Amino acid sequence: MPTISSNKPYRVGRSRTGLGLFATKPIKKGTKIIRYFGPLLDSKKKDEDAIENKYLFELTNRWTIDGSIRENVARYINHACRPNAESDVRPRKRKVFIRAIKDIEPGDEINYDYGTDYFKAYLKPIGCKCDACEKKRKKKRAEARAERVRLKERAERKAQRKAEKLAEERTRQRKAKKAAKANGKLANGTALNGKHLNGYSLINTAGKKAASSKRGTARALNA
Repeated sequence: MPTISSNKPYRVGRSRTGLGLFATKPIKKGTKIIRYFGPLLDSKKKDEDAIENKYLFELTNRWTIDGSIRENVARYINHACRPNAESDVRPRKRKVFIRAIKDIEPGDEINYDYGTDYFKAYLKPIGCKCDACEKKRKKKRAEARAERVRLKERAERKAQRKAEKLAEERTRQRKAKKAAKANGKLANGTALNGKHLNGYSLINTAGKKAASSKRGTARALNA
């Protein structure tokens, strides 16, 4: 890791994607933070045009900065879809500076948009890990979790309603069986409308008892 002078407003530190450049002092909007530099590659030379790495910064159709050298601390600045800095390209001078487009506080990671071509070639295949994209992913994950919870609760309510209906049906069946059993007992001899269901009349039986009592009284008087 390169040594950085203590009077510089940035330091190299651990980032979500590996290493990144972080502010150590307040950086005002519009401030030129650091220069992106390295050997100039001429696309008209086959050997230079064949060089490939993820630190190439294209100035023009012909000239490209190879920022892979260790001294180029600006190469640690990561991409962000909602950055706090931008690249200030000066093709005629063949220079690139990274400039703040927002007020940057100490501890904030410095980042800028690498551009559509770089994004498609290097970031999209693995997924962008900038704060904005991480927030989007977290939001999607939270929405997915909420949807799973909603579906689970819906299934539980459905299962509860089914269980309640089943319980009601079982209760109804038990009541029906109990009623059928009670009707069966009545059919085996319980009094109904003044008669025994076995064929003997309650009224006839009472009459016979009364007649028997009268005959007994008459015999007693005759004696």
